[in-house]
Amino acid sequence: MALKKLLGFGKQLLRVKVVDCNAEDSRLSRCLNTFDLVALGVGSTLGAGVYVLAGAVARENSGPAIVLSFLIAALASVMAGLCYAEFGARVPKTGSAYLYSYVTVGELWAFITGWNLILSYIIGTSSVARAWSATFDELVGKRIEQFCREYMSMNAPGILAEYPDMFAVLIIFILTGLLAFGVKESAIVNKVFTCINVLVLLFMVVSGLVKGTLKNWQLDPEEILHANYTSNSSLNLTGVLPTKESLGVGGFMPFGFTGVLSGAATCFYAFVGFDCIATTGEEVKNPQRAIPIGIVSSLLICFVAYFGVSAALTLMMPYYLLDSNSPLPAAFKYVGWGGAKYAVAVGSLCALSTSLLGSMFPLPRIIFAMARDGLLFSFLSRVSERKSPITSTVASGVMSAIMAFLFDLKDLVDLMSIGTLLAYTLVATCVLVLRYQPEQPGLMYEMANTQDEVELSDAISVPSMGILPGVEERFSFTTLLFPDNPEPTTLSGFTVNICAAAMGTLIPVFSILAVHGGFVVWNIVALSAIFMGCLLLTFIIWRQPQSKTKLSFKVPLLPFLPVISMFVNVYLMMQLDRGTWIRFTVWMAVGFVIYFCYGIHHSTEAALARSSPETEMSERNHNSEASPEKEAFLHNDAKEDDDDL
Repeated sequence: MALKKLLGFGKQLLRVKVVDCNAEDSRLSRCLNTFDLVALGVGSTLGAGVYVLAGAVARENSGPAIVLSFLIAALASVMAGLCYAEFGARVPKTGSAYLYSYVTVGELWAFITGWNLILSYIIGTSSVARAWSATFDELVGKRIEQFCREYMSMNAPGILAEYPDMFAVLIIFILTGLLAFGVKESAIVNKVFTCINVLVLLFMVVSGLVKGTLKNWQLDPEEILHANYTSNSSLNLTGVLPTKESLGVGGFMPFGFTGVLSGAATCFYAFVGFDCIATTGEEVKNPQRAIPIGIVSSLLICFVAYFGVSAALTLMMPYYLLDSNSPLPAAFKYVGWGGAKYAVAVGSLCALSTSLLGSMFPLPRIIFAMARDGLLFSFLSRVSERKSPITSTVASGVMSAIMAFLFDLKDLVDLMSIGTLLAYTLVATCVLVLRYQPEQPGLMYEMANTQDEVELSDAISVPSMGILPGVEERFSFTTLLFPDNPEPTTLSGFTVNICAAAMGTLIPVFSILAVHGGFVVWNIVALSAIFMGCLLLTFIIWRQPQSKTKLSFKVPLLPFLPVISMFVNVYLMMQLDRGTWIRFTVWMAVGFVIYFCYGIHHSTEAALARSSPETEMSERNHNSEASPEKEAFLHNDAKEDDDDL
């Protein structure tokens, strides 16, 4: 009896969502086009980091080879982007990684993903709002800071900020009002600021290429260390003569390939933000076509911008002289164009504005999707007359404003990374699993899923949907490596599930040992064994037949791209410090209280599971003209693709 209850509880945690992929069925307004999504992705990803990050990485990690760091980081980000793009083509619904996890790996993982995305976007919104306030305050002579310090100082070091940032709160409330008013108006504002930002960056790239010289990519440390090397050495903005360590070995790659990889790990976070496009599934006119194009195009544009700015920067000014905090104004001053700092200021404010909108835009939609599914409180799923998620938008603005008002957020920014990287990892896993699942009749699949009638033993020996009726599959090493059926079967799908679960265990262990284990013999042996195990599992997955479903976009080079993406994301997660993981644990504890006390009982999938099979059958017979939901999710047929075109 106890075992039966435990199994039932486990099935509740792993129940998957049944999604109706009818593109017309949406409570939100479908008013965005492909260009809106590209502008949203570029604006969210190409934030103020482009004005700061290139200088810090070039000076401390990569030197002129920062262009290679951005290339490697872009390739790693594209792997995650392609996985999001395939899911965007599969299902035109709001929810991003939360929804993708829900329909593939189950409710508990979906809640964990959504709960962490909420934290990531709240911290992102609050930190960008404070950065916007600080940048504007810098332009007006820090008068806002002086006023707040004098009249509103908070004496709680280590807990609260030194003073409440009223201007950041005002910015968040203005943007909340804009988002609550309507998504189309928000998209127009975003497009204006994004275009200004791109034009400013284009001016900087062209100027840098005109005023720069290739000599700065061919520096010799021995010559630099002699006082007569250059008359501009007095312009070293740090006020300290360069040391041999800060110069490295000179040339294009002064800190070696290790420095390039170290810089790439930092540059990877510069491409975070494109996932906000995936939350617009119910507000885009042609989501199955527009979302993949929007994600891939925005990543490509951002890479070109980062590559161009970093190349121009290191051509204009020797890498060892770059200012880590404001490299572009310092570089223009170095070449005699000091007035360009005003263009940099305008570009920075526009970039911060689009980045702020990119953080605030997906947050209400994640909350709305979770509330609609019953995992968060139902009042958060209310929609306004203009078809925008009004309640979740206001709640998002209030939470972000409180964070920006009270906290400094420097210690919390790393929590953003956990949520984002966890989402990337799960989306890659979901793509890997779904591509190898068999296509099954919609009604039978839904009933089995809803009523929890599929048992583990059935997955080993069951009638295959792709084979003649009555013919059963039997597990053997021959069928494992040389499947007879060119179409996915229940056995091949089950094999992929087991391999993916095993890699989900091995990859974190590998990453922990790689980050903290050092170069001792036992650790190298363990890493080699785990790597070979993952390679074997990947090979087994590769041998299984893939679904022939027609989609407007599919991830290429399966299963290798999703597996590499999982490795990269988990490895970066394990590099975060212990304090970040402790804060992550506290946040998850709060989330689990909400889920186990409210969400698991009010889940819409729980209500479906409680309904009788007879009721389910009669409802589906009555609405026989509607497409079967799960079947529509697993294979959007050619007709849907033609409609999207």
